[in-house]
Amino acid sequence: MQPSLGSKIIKGTDAKKKSMAYMASVQNSKGHVCGGFLVSKDFVMTAAHCDTCLGKKGPIKPIKIPSNPISLKEKQMCSVAGWGATKTNGSSVDELQVVDIPVINPKTCQTMWNDKLPANVVCAGGYGTNKGFCQGDSGGPLVCNGKMAVGIVSFNSNNNCDYPNVPNIYTDISKFLPWFKKILKKKQC
Repeated sequence: MQPSLGSKIIKGTDAKKKSMAYMASVQNSKGHVCGGFLVSKDFVMTAAHCDTCLGKKGPIKPIKIPSNPISLKEKQMCSVAGWGATKTNGSSVDELQVVDIPVINPKTCQTMWNDKLPANVVCAGGYGTNKGFCQGDSGGPLVCNGKMAVGIVSFNSNNNCDYPNVPNIYTDISKFLPWFKKILKKKQC
């Protein structure tokens, strides 16, 4: 299985207006590229492969990130949101979409991915459910534990958004806290 960078929200619904004020659309001259989320008044967090400039637009409000390493429970419900397409090979949408998805056991996730996953990931959605993300929403947050961003949308399998499939993969924010805290304290990248 080849990882596929990027994502879209599958089987989601329109987010309520102003309910996710931390969400950001990372854009280039052609428009929406990736999702992102405000973690302080100065910084939007996104995926590393979403390398582009971000302009400030609209009144956005930061979301909390973990202050210590966290452990998510299997089948714990979290949410993911974004402006990506809503089906395989689709295009981006104008309305922010959001969907609730279950956390997947790390051992099950590794097995489903043939033991080829990096260590610092969270698995949620895409497997055991028809909901998840797909190409276009990379960099958006996995929100759990009462409005806390615990993961960053990273990749799925072969651009395939026809779920259930293999688990969707997120970067585990809590595994990179010293680096994030250093950047937030310096207030510069």
